Parts: sequence; structure tokens; C-alpha cells
Amino acid sequence: MNSLRQPQTLIMGHPQTLYHQRFTVGVTGGIGSGKSAVANYFASLGIYTVDADDVARTVVEPNTPALAAIFERFGNRILVDGQLDRRQLRTIIFNSADERKWLENLLHPLIRTKIINLLGQATSSYAMLVAPLMLETGQQTLVDRVLVVDVPESIQVERTMARDQISEELTRQIMDNQISREQRLAKAHDVVDNSGSLAELHQNLEPLHQLYLRLA
Repeated sequence: MNSLRQPQTLIMGHPQTLYHQRFTVGVTGGIGSGKSAVANYFASLGIYTVDADDVARTVVEPNTPALAAIFERFGNRILVDGQLDRRQLRTIIFNSADERKWLENLLHPLIRTKIINLLGQATSSYAMLVAPLMLETGQQTLVDRVLVVDVPESIQVERTMARDQISEELTRQIMDNQISREQRLAKAHDVVDNSGSLAELHQNLEPLHQLYLRLA
């Protein structure tokens, strides 16, 4: 288990603008594990939540430097009506380790900076960062505690195929590019099982909310 990160004063953007980050819980898990359901529960309790996937979408919106760079590298095939075709881009990068590395080097610093700025705006008792690739990208250094949403791999595959309308082959490619379930669990401070019903998930999360309130 990692020791808790001390609260930091972060300087981002304008050199005289200071953000004090609140106690922050990082939520992560493999694809299809149900991270959004966990985030929605905490948000319903008034907890300020930053979603790294949402941030990743904002940094590649039309007229952004990142989208221009992606267009320059991959051409029209990654655009639909001026918007990034995320499904097409995902197919490209999961078939090429070099292209995936290029994209990560472009986007990850931009995403990290945006996340830090957003977390600095939290006013709830504690904040939450939801990030599928938290442990793969080093974003756990932005949080005080890591909560892993866990389900068996068979459920990951089933849920992802149904949700994203993609093949089992592509689903398993995505999973293979994430750290293993065992590695993820080994890095967790807390684990919540999400293989049951939504009601069961909420029941499992309530004690964690009380714990985070105490720690904050």
C-alpha cells in the first residue's frame, strides 16, 4: 500500500494562481468494471468528481492544438464532421504500439494539467478522480487513496462488448493494454466488488464514503 500523499499547493496556468488540492480519492478499474456507476454514487452524495475520460475529450475538441496534431499524423480518417472519431482512432492505436506511444506522449501531459486544475476547484469534503488508466499513467500521484472497482474478467468482456458494440477481440486487446487485474488490486488502498446489482454496489460504497469523510 502507498502512503498517503500530503496535501499540496499547486501552481498551474497563471503564475500567481494557487490551487490547494483537497483530500482526493482516485477511482480506477479495468474496462467494463463499472467506474461510472461508482462515480455517480459519490456524485449523488455531493462529492466533487473529475472524470479523466471527460478531460481527455476536452483536450481534443475542434480547434485545439491536440486535434490539429492528431489530424496531421492520421489524416481525414480520424475525423467525422470535424470531430475526432474516437472509435477509429482507438482501432488504429491498438494495432500499433508506436502510434499508441505517440498519442500518449501528446495527450497525457495535457490531460494531467487539466485534471490538476479541475481538482483545485473542489469544494466538497473530499474530491474524486475517476481515471481508467490511473495506474498506467502515474495519475495515482495526484490522489491520496486509490479505490479499485473490481469484477471478474469475463464480466469485463461481456459488459464492454454490450456497451461499446465492439468485438471480443478488440475488447481483449484493450484489456491487454491495461495492467492486469492482479497488479491493479496490489496497488489498491480499497477495493469494491461490482459484480452484483447496483443496490449491492451502493451498499458496499457507503462505508467507504464514511471512511473518506473521516480521512478528509
